[in-house]
Amino acid sequence: MAEVVGTFILMFCVCGITASTRFQNGAVGLLEYAATAGLTVVVIIFSIGPISCAHVNPAVTIAFATIGQFPWLKVPVYIIAQTVGSMSATYVGSLVYGIKSDAMMTMPLQGCNSAFWVEVIATFIIMFLVAALTSESQSVGHLSGFVAGMAIGLAVLITGPVSGGSMNPARSLGPAILSWKFKNIWIYMVAPSGGAIAGAAMFRFLRLRDQHSSTLSSPNIIDVGRSIPFCSS
Repeated sequence: MAEVVGTFILMFCVCGITASTRFQNGAVGLLEYAATAGLTVVVIIFSIGPISCAHVNPAVTIAFATIGQFPWLKVPVYIIAQTVGSMSATYVGSLVYGIKSDAMMTMPLQGCNSAFWVEVIATFIIMFLVAALTSESQSVGHLSGFVAGMAIGLAVLITGPVSGGSMNPARSLGPAILSWKFKNIWIYMVAPSGGAIAGAAMFRFLRLRDQHSSTLSSPNIIDVGRSIPFCSS
């Protein structure tokens, strides 16, 4: 349920900034969109982080499961919850702001190839950071929520003009389902998932390699499956 609420908050804020852009004839631009996304992630992390670890992104959930830090049995539940949250927010947002659901869709703006790779790279960066934040020796404690929000804002800035700035399959799938328009949706399913898996795996590989080469007799144990340090064992 927490993932439904968290993803709802994320998508409703996306709907809000999208509507503001239309109402003000484009006066609200990429910087405002990035700030909205980043600040929303901060709010979500601090609110539902202690409950569900604040994934709100199927790519994050799949990445943690792939590297063995999240149970595969819970993956379908999380993904369904995230998709329901996205769809619900898109529907409510369209009613509140009076805009069509397809206005919230993401689409390639500079070609499919560019959109695919920018989504892969941006999600790689985000997951690499999240893995670092959840490492005991690297964590900056409760400031992690703010750091993650800044990373999301940065990712939106570098992906927005190319792919629309998704990095989240649920963010793209919700509006697509309600609009029943699935053109190029595969980009926003495959690219973020692949980038997230690569990012988490790369950090884990580098950290374990560093531990292996260390002369310490009892290396730190890393748990990168907790998506920001609010969840306890």
